[in-house]
Amino acid sequence: MIKLSKMHKRLLALSAVMPIGSALAQNASEPQLETVTVTAQRRAENIKDVPVSVTLLKDEKLDVLVSGGQDIRLLAGKVPSLNVESSNGRTFPRFYIRGYGNTDFSTFASQPVSLVYDDVVQENGILKGYPIFDVAGVEVLRGPQGTLFGRNTPAGVVKFESEKPNTKKVEGYYNVSWATHNTVNLEGAANVPLSNEWAMRVSTLRQHRDNFVDNTYTKQDDVLEGYNEHAERVQFLYTPSTTFSALFNVHARSTTGSARLFRANIIKKGTNDFADGYDFTKLNTNGLNGQNLRTNGANARLTWDLGSVKLFSITGYEGVDEYYSRGDIDGGTPTGPGFIPFQVQTGGGLSWLHQYSQEFRVESKNAGPLNWQSGVYFFKESGEGYSNNYDSNTQAQTSHLQSHQNNTASALFGSVTYDLSDSVVLRGGLRYTQDKKDFRTVEAINVTQIGPKSVDESKHKTNWDLSATYKLSKDISTYARVATGFRAPSIAAASASVPITVADAETITSYEAGVKADLFNRRARASLSVYNYDVKNQQLTVVGGNSNVTKLINAAKTTGRGLEADFEAFVTPDFKVTAGGSYNFTEIKDASLSVAKCGSCTVTDPLNAAGRVVIDGNPLPQAPKYILNATARYNWALENGNLFVLTDWSYRSKINFFLYEAKEFTGKPMVEGGLRVGYNWAGGKYEVAGYARNITNTERIIGAIDFNNLTGFVNEPRQFGVQFKGSF
Repeated sequence: MIKLSKMHKRLLALSAVMPIGSALAQNASEPQLETVTVTAQRRAENIKDVPVSVTLLKDEKLDVLVSGGQDIRLLAGKVPSLNVESSNGRTFPRFYIRGYGNTDFSTFASQPVSLVYDDVVQENGILKGYPIFDVAGVEVLRGPQGTLFGRNTPAGVVKFESEKPNTKKVEGYYNVSWATHNTVNLEGAANVPLSNEWAMRVSTLRQHRDNFVDNTYTKQDDVLEGYNEHAERVQFLYTPSTTFSALFNVHARSTTGSARLFRANIIKKGTNDFADGYDFTKLNTNGLNGQNLRTNGANARLTWDLGSVKLFSITGYEGVDEYYSRGDIDGGTPTGPGFIPFQVQTGGGLSWLHQYSQEFRVESKNAGPLNWQSGVYFFKESGEGYSNNYDSNTQAQTSHLQSHQNNTASALFGSVTYDLSDSVVLRGGLRYTQDKKDFRTVEAINVTQIGPKSVDESKHKTNWDLSATYKLSKDISTYARVATGFRAPSIAAASASVPITVADAETITSYEAGVKADLFNRRARASLSVYNYDVKNQQLTVVGGNSNVTKLINAAKTTGRGLEADFEAFVTPDFKVTAGGSYNFTEIKDASLSVAKCGSCTVTDPLNAAGRVVIDGNPLPQAPKYILNATARYNWALENGNLFVLTDWSYRSKINFFLYEAKEFTGKPMVEGGLRVGYNWAGGKYEVAGYARNITNTERIIGAIDFNNLTGFVNEPRQFGVQFKGSF
């Protein structure tokens, strides 16, 4: 039996969710966990050496999550401190890390969580929903990343990296699944060496789900909740020598189908329960519903190895050719369900969007204790978005408002790492950012705009971070980090009753400490981090009240604190478990801040003299206090293959939908689980499996529309399916 130090025992007690320590300790010769490499600091490093709270999703764990054809929202709750939601369905996801995010759904909304795909930031919310397929991994970096990653990263970064081409051999995979509601998921990739210097990788995704929700108003069966999606990626790798490489990437996405289904009076008055008679498969609506999206992009990543330094160039383009989403905002008809004071049907989207970015970065390769990296960054975005209102009886357009935004940003950054000794590593970084936005109304039909028709905003800010890593042993390291972050001002379009609104720049200062360890001869791995942050001038979104309006505000201060833990281990050679969890406490601190209250809900916050809701002391919206997740996989080795069973579970505690607290607009805690039973053979080359997602058929109201009535929307239903995978 391995003799455990006191530190090992403490780490295991903090990180392990299951009582498996003794089993691990009794099997010293069993298989080891592979070394996890991340690029959280823009270099490939062992996750244990990185002074950032980071989780990596890859391989089978990620494949299981995407097997049912779900979009990027499936990541919600699957790692500590991460939530993802959307009021737009499969498009325009909104990310929250450590409770810190923004519910803004306006055309040019910005978020404090940055999504980076193949080293290119996806700034507009529409771009953040690109599907997950043929990826090497997904890194979730928690806390401000304002030094090395540009474009609005005060809460953190979700970083995707596609599988790259190689010149070694022809190889690839195919993945086919079929599930409830004729949900079909087709995915595949092929790597083709073209010569000793050139290689190509082609990846594709096809997703489909039949309509299965009836419209009881029009008496039409199976007319809503379906979708069709396809995405493609083609990459070329050029490596003429050991000192230069070029990776070119072209990608596109197309989505059609139902927009989010809003359901009138779905919430029982005075509670957060479903109203009597609720049925997921039925909707009473007199509005048209639909969604169309087409995006495309390309990037080039060049690398020169000059001996003492490496030079990187990252050029990116992302574009939206079309985005349109239309829905029945009141969620019903004049006859119900329930009382609906007035009818509202809206649509909107992007006429077009172009985003260009360029980064040059140089990285040292010193053998000594000092290493550094520095660079310059440029970003330019231009686009036009619009919003329409419609007559619910005739379906004719009654108003149209179109806005144009130009956004340019430039930055200088640098980071230094110094090995003070074999055990102590110090890091520090600086980034100066200049950000400018020009916003104007370009067309207003049947809209009498209030206030100016154009707004210009310009801000600059210097961010910094300092960290220290101390290795207690070759298997255990601790770290402490102080970091700042910056999000540029945001601008929301006008409406008939609200002028163009601007939320000033927000800043964050974050303190974090943690410990990371490989345990039991690397058959287990654990990490624990604690943090505290203060945000000044946090950008928040006010929606609804008694009318269909959206506007931006700033809270003088918000605070957050909490902890995160990750754990994985081989209990036996055939039994592997993972577990993670987080506690995230957030609080708005602004005694002067108040918002309009809803017309039909039970507000539990105090009201001021003007009858507005005082939100001082409230948690941030969509910020669960607790997130837990776990997986367990058992393998039985048979004569010609392997039989396995895998289950995964996630839990998040209750959430507020809006800035104020109301009994009806508090989402209940939610547990979702998955089960997968399969058989693989030929050394894992082929696999067949049956699976279930949301196996307990949990039904929850996960969001709402704040005006008019108790309109809400719900989570994905239970799904059963089969899958076949092969590789070559």
